[in-house]
Amino acid sequence: MSEQKEMVNHPNHYNMGGIECVDAVKAMLTGWTDPWLAANAFQVVKYIWRCPFKENILQDLEKARFYLDEMIKHLRKNG
Repeated sequence: MSEQKEMVNHPNHYNMGGIECVDAVKAMLTGWTDPWLAANAFQVVKYIWRCPFKENILQDLEKARFYLDEMIKHLRKNG
């Protein structure tokens, strides 16, 4: 597989510890019934998963917090 295709399909910062982020999140979200919560949970995990491998760790953690706050707001509003 070419290096460019590898960075699209299996980037290193999504494949740590022998588990790809997408596979871990897919397993984590099995059984979730609220698509809004599931979508935001995916984002939270994605940003936390890759933050140590990116240039601006704090920025990714702030993005994770944004999506987590969205989940909290949703639950407060909708129960």
